[in-house]
Amino acid sequence: MNSSIYFVLKFILSGLMIAGASWLAGRKPVLAGFIIALPLVSILSMLFSYVEYRSMEKLNQFAISIFAAVPLSLLFFTPFLLNRWLKCGFAASMLAGLLLLFAAFLLHRLIFK
Repeated sequence: MNSSIYFVLKFILSGLMIAGASWLAGRKPVLAGFIIALPLVSILSMLFSYVEYRSMEKLNQFAISIFAAVPLSLLFFTPFLLNRWLKCGFAASMLAGLLLLFAAFLLHRLIFK
């Protein structure tokens, strides 16, 4: 398959997943949260990676990195959970979550040096 067409297919499928989840969040936020918590992006990324490169060694490294990153990435949600008591608003919660996510990325990078 032409690499440009393959990229467009990956782009469309990923975009549909994000759009579908954000649409569902307005109607059924609990269901949308559960769906987003599923490793759908990881599943698709691993599938696309294997189809494109056919390397189990790279796929194993990818899976180990994901496994380590998932608990670290949960730090992003901390300000939103605390917002129930702190009443910081969306912008402050998002900024704090992104800063925590950046710190988690630095820790992840340190682990895998």
